Amino acid sequence: MTVRIENETCFFITENGEEIRLCPDVTIFTDAEKAMSAVELDGQRIYITEAEADALTVAGAVDGRRHLKATDSGSVI
Repeated sequence: MTVRIENETCFFITENGEEIRLCPDVTIFTDAEKAMSAVELDGQRIYITEAEADALTVAGAVDGRRHLKATDSGSVI
């Protein structure tokens, strides 16, 4: 898990150690190319699971995700 949340404070594990942010200062977005949720901290993109994204929104993070839908004819969606 790359995210830990304690009392509306988010702790992200990055390549350079741990980044700490207040959850309301974090915005979650969708990387359409990778079809994953992510946050950006100091120019570094951190990919997170949907469970982590949901937990962040409950803790006060801004949910900027958008739903993606498949456009291929063979898609089960």
